[in-house]
Amino acid sequence: MRTSRRQELAGGFPNNELAANIYMISDINLDTALPSTRAEEFFLARQPILNRDQGLYAYELLFRRAGSDTANVVDDLSATASVIAHASELGLENVIGGSLGFFNIDEAVLMSDFVKFLPCHKVILEILETVKVTPEVVARVVALRDSGYKFALDDIVEETEELRQLLPYVDIIKIDIADMKREDIPALHSRFKDAGKRTIAEKVENIEEFNFCLSLGFDYFQGYYFAKPVIMTGKKLAPSQVAIMQIIAQLDADADTSVLERSIKHNAALGLTLLRLVNTPAEGVIHPIDSLAQALNVLGRRQLYRWLQIMLYAESDKTRHTISPLLLLATTRGKLLELMAQRVNPGERGMADRAFTVGIMSLMDTLFSLPMENILEQMPVAAEVRDALLSRQGVFGDMLKLVEYIERVQESGPMLRPALRKLNLTSDDMVEMEVAAFEWSDSVARSS
Repeated sequence: MRTSRRQELAGGFPNNELAANIYMISDINLDTALPSTRAEEFFLARQPILNRDQGLYAYELLFRRAGSDTANVVDDLSATASVIAHASELGLENVIGGSLGFFNIDEAVLMSDFVKFLPCHKVILEILETVKVTPEVVARVVALRDSGYKFALDDIVEETEELRQLLPYVDIIKIDIADMKREDIPALHSRFKDAGKRTIAEKVENIEEFNFCLSLGFDYFQGYYFAKPVIMTGKKLAPSQVAIMQIIAQLDADADTSVLERSIKHNAALGLTLLRLVNTPAEGVIHPIDSLAQALNVLGRRQLYRWLQIMLYAESDKTRHTISPLLLLATTRGKLLELMAQRVNPGERGMADRAFTVGIMSLMDTLFSLPMENILEQMPVAAEVRDALLSRQGVFGDMLKLVEYIERVQESGPMLRPALRKLNLTSDDMVEMEVAAFEWSDSVARSS
């Protein structure tokens, strides 16, 4: 007997709350309503939403069709149903970790029961600006709110009568600062704050815009300002970062293990973190390891090199006590490039290691507020890694460009398919690797 779509989704993920919710919706025939999740390729991006301390608050999940070079937004009922099926199949926890997920919904999805596939305690339903507000729409929002769902309004640039009808029932207002005059933002923001709403400044693209919105009292911020380098002449690295750079240089020089051990001992916090790392269940240690010599032996030089690169990002945010979005983005890039290299050239471990380095180092100019050329003078790398980091050339440059396009999928849609074809990858390949990279990055961030 043919397996139904209901059985596929629920049976494939027995512990997934999204899949479990399928059984709560008895009036939907998933076999006919939900297209096959592999019938149409799509791109997945998760864009971080940060709090006032620039720590991670949530992710907005963006799904774009791969059916055309424009990578159109998924905005009709059947396509969005497929998106929700994708989310169920992928496992929401694997994509957003312990954070909230913002989902774009149009009128068709809002008025359908598909929305109930999403667990109310894990998502914010983001009503698109294209939704025409009617009494039926307002009533539906009220009903879903009574069921535990929370709402955000997307791309707000002015206060309209339609917006005022929904305002009492939404929790968060997203103000599109890119489509507004600077002088108009304070009054609009104040109006929503006075109404008791939380606010998100979206499309924040540089640190000056972030500081302006921060001064106005915005609660959250969305945009890639945090990943753009702000070059500061004369900036000094933190002592812990200097120590890490010295150990990386010793690894490059193939220093003796006793030399590495002495260097790590000079930084007590670094040594404690290393011991904690090797004693995690993921390392498969049977008996506790309580010496640095043992720890270095268990971890190995390859893993030590990777761990030190990650620690450079973790050390910069130790005083904030929040998950660093830069750490998450860098580790996601590193793991994703490693997986891409393994897919492109299976069995070439050296290529995978270099790909990981490219991904991790691609944000070090932002981390250190220094030009990438200066960083590479202190951290010698292979010529092909250098070419990728400085000018996005070579196969590693192609991989890095593809990852950057996916991160900015709304703006980079036309470049995605050619970039995939150049690496002989499909969008299905990318989504599979992305979810693995997201999961790995989130676990690293929690343990750093």
